Amino acid sequence: MKIALKEMPTDIAELQKLVLANEVTLHKAEQREAKLLQQIHTLLEALRLEKHRSFGASSEKAPGQSELFDEADVPPLDLPEEVDGVEPQLETPASRQGARKPLPADLPRIRRVIELSDDERRCACGCEMIEIGEEISEQVDIIPAQVQVIQQVRKKYACKACEETVKVAPKATVLLPKAIASGNTMAYIITSKYADGLPLYRLSGILKRYGIDLPRQTLSESVLKVASKLTPLIDTMQAQLLAGDVLHMDETRVQVLNEPDKSAQSQSYMWVQRGGPPDKPVIHFTYDPSRGAAVPDRLLANYSGALVTDGYAAYRSMLADKPIDHLCCWAHVRRKFVDAQKAQPKGKTGKADMAVNFIAKLYAVEKQSKDSDADQRTIHRQQYSVSTLEKLHAWLLKTQQQVPPKSAIGKAVNYALNYWTELNRYTENGNWPIDNNLAENAIRPFVIGRKAWLFSNSQRGATASANLYSLIETAKANHREPYQYLSWLFERLPTADLDDCEALMPWNAPQV
Repeated sequence: MKIALKEMPTDIAELQKLVLANEVTLHKAEQREAKLLQQIHTLLEALRLEKHRSFGASSEKAPGQSELFDEADVPPLDLPEEVDGVEPQLETPASRQGARKPLPADLPRIRRVIELSDDERRCACGCEMIEIGEEISEQVDIIPAQVQVIQQVRKKYACKACEETVKVAPKATVLLPKAIASGNTMAYIITSKYADGLPLYRLSGILKRYGIDLPRQTLSESVLKVASKLTPLIDTMQAQLLAGDVLHMDETRVQVLNEPDKSAQSQSYMWVQRGGPPDKPVIHFTYDPSRGAAVPDRLLANYSGALVTDGYAAYRSMLADKPIDHLCCWAHVRRKFVDAQKAQPKGKTGKADMAVNFIAKLYAVEKQSKDSDADQRTIHRQQYSVSTLEKLHAWLLKTQQQVPPKSAIGKAVNYALNYWTELNRYTENGNWPIDNNLAENAIRPFVIGRKAWLFSNSQRGATASANLYSLIETAKANHREPYQYLSWLFERLPTADLDDCEALMPWNAPQV
């Protein structure tokens, strides 16, 4: 507020009021300026983060990091103190190099012998050289898929005397009666779509190149029929899932075009759970139109172990009155601080780097004890992880007072503090994991496949996808090749006793 000198009041009280009014106006202007500067800072952070997402590397690995969140190999920044016995070591390029793995011994081999000519086998001294050995090099030789037709021949017999009695051999018991596709064909189609992410219209085109006319609609209906036959197996797998002591859970979007009372553009969800005994892991997918707390409440109705999730609030509210130990995922916390790192000005080190290195030390402890039993791992965590967590907690509380809550680093700090109790639970039990990566790894094939086939047409199709993803991912978790397992299963399914599905579970299938 500008006032001419001749307009200045001569009364002291009036002059004091004027000065006070100017101070208030100046303070408000400073507040507006600070707010605008913070908005600019937030927008610049968002711009840098979006540019990194669009044009930068998508990997979350740190420099020298050999696998996701395996940060025992990452050199720390300037932390106040080091955790005794958990000093990260820099991975050298030589340690990352490895010899090429040999080709599987069970693959058939065709020998193509390369000989020296008669003249070349004669030494310069005139003697004929003798064979002393051979050098062998191997290359993979892939033969395209072979298509054949299986003829089910039913013999017919008639009586010569009466010429009226005719008998025909019974029909073969097959996976899909009256369908053109055999069990092996359905195993190939289902593996191609649900393990390899090939949409059905592409598979239809591939088959057409072999002279087989199977339109997408026919393939789709065949897949739906097979999925419906698998319901007893899926129920058995779910019971096995809930029998374990630790359960991982996550969810992701899926678009279903024809759902009651919902538009085609709305989102539904695919929920994934991974659990069961360590030697018989189960991955179970469930489709549901909702993301509300009622879904995990239903899926966990008969469970009483430890549950590992991300920070989705529905889990916390749903678990309030259940006998379930709730653990939250450190990988999600780390990801938020990594985003804050990416939002920093290029070439600058900030608070986000400090947090990432604290978390690196937690994972370094996990790497050191990964081959220990549960009791030893608990002792190791209590000795090293707990002290690191205490220092990290003190740093988070201090940093919370220093950073704007809506900035990238502020959001990361508040997220960690909000779920601090659940994040610390893993140190209490050596069987409990530090993160929810097993669930994220299980759901990744679905997310990758979704990029190719985009959506499900109906709720029936979404449920079928959940059943087939469950079967394939459980087979993979039990070290069974998906096509080989499905081929084995579909051969036995038509005549199997579905009141006892245990014999058909992936862990009971032969390993090929």
